[in-house]
Amino acid sequence: MAVAVLGLSACDQGKSTAAKTEAKEATLAETLASSKILRVGTEGTYPPFTFHDKDGNLTGFDVEVTREVAKRLGLEVQFFETQWDAMFAGLNAKRFDIIANQVDLSNPERQQKYLLSEPYNFERSVVVTPVETPNLTALDEVKGKKSAQSINSSYYVLAKENGAEILPVEGMAQALELVKQKRADLTLNGQLAILDYLKQQPNSGLKIAYRDDNKIGSGFVFLKGNDEVVAEFNRTLNDMRGDGSLKALSVQWFGDDVTE
Repeated sequence: MAVAVLGLSACDQGKSTAAKTEAKEATLAETLASSKILRVGTEGTYPPFTFHDKDGNLTGFDVEVTREVAKRLGLEVQFFETQWDAMFAGLNAKRFDIIANQVDLSNPERQQKYLLSEPYNFERSVVVTPVETPNLTALDEVKGKKSAQSINSSYYVLAKENGAEILPVEGMAQALELVKQKRADLTLNGQLAILDYLKQQPNSGLKIAYRDDNKIGSGFVFLKGNDEVVAEFNRTLNDMRGDGSLKALSVQWFGDDVTE
């Protein structure tokens, strides 16, 4: 009888432990409903998307979009600043609930492993020229023109594929300087980086002469199984797009609308 009682006791304790374990595995929707706190992984070193201002406050386009979404969902935001290389490992370990850090939504591996929100902004290739240069109507019009490009970038490949004469440079700053000096006719780069530059340097004498039609969206990343939360985020982003607040944040940070 003693052995039987001990066996039953151990069995009951096992069931109790299992029940407690199950109780701890609440869904993200349930956790957010009870805690009202959204934990967000971001770099904090990637301006103008996520960085610290001169007063040391975390801000940036991605940061403020996240804060507005959370506000509309009745949530407080806690940011966890994490190096990009460790960002997805942190999400996998549930150190935070989502990632907000200009994540490319077109990546097939991410699409397979995670749940992704609708995009809150889009990146595309642009051609930068002096302001007096006529605008281009097609990307292949760079053919035969001198294009300043970093040789290890995808924009180098794009310029070369379209017949431009490549002037190798070490980065975007040097490329833009060569265009300003008229030593290069143009340079190709990402729209968001160029818009940020033009906003910071309004008297640069440069302009965007062409925007490529191919766009890549950036959005929030969630662990699988959180479809309900993703749906709420998408609904909120659509509301922000509809009432103009998402566009307003874009214009604030880039001087242009990159949300459509």
